[in-house]
Amino acid sequence: MLGLKLPTDPRWVNIVEKNISEILTDHAYCEQKAATNAITIIVKFPEYPDVVKAMVELCQEEMEHFGMVHDKLIERGYQLGLERKDAYVNDLADYLKNKYPGDSRVSFFVNRMLFSAMIEARSCERFRLLSEEINDEDLRIFYRELMESEARHYTSFLGFARKHGQGIDVDARWKDFLEFEATLMDKYGKEETIHG
Repeated sequence: MLGLKLPTDPRWVNIVEKNISEILTDHAYCEQKAATNAITIIVKFPEYPDVVKAMVELCQEEMEHFGMVHDKLIERGYQLGLERKDAYVNDLADYLKNKYPGDSRVSFFVNRMLFSAMIEARSCERFRLLSEEINDEDLRIFYRELMESEARHYTSFLGFARKHGQGIDVDARWKDFLEFEATLMDKYGKEETIHG
């Protein structure tokens, strides 16, 4: 369903299990960044009322998820660490900027939607892996619930790109982007972070 060309190596879960506080801290900041992304979309694209409405709801949901992850940290006797840089996200942004420069407002919008969809798709895939493979039963259930939410977000972003991407072959651009993202999987999936 997600269309990702290369799955995460299942051994990534073994890396995660060695440092639960690290994955939870990174995850918390991913949720916060997703909320920030939704706000940025509102600011940059106010001409799409359906997108603005969806981003308001998404922002609220992502901050709720941030709170849930923070609660998991506290329950386990951990505390929220410092924010981490997300090189995967930067690689995605650089690719779109260089391959499809925002030469029009519509192109810029489509890039932002595809960028957001890809992050949600990979997060969803990682959450699925955690929900199936992690030995911690509490976290299995936790990540199963969050996985379903990420899948909805992914389809929403992709849907908006297709709906408002007049004059752009959104599906061809998405296919190219999926091919590029697969090349990143040799580089990532080796750290106890959601995308790393």
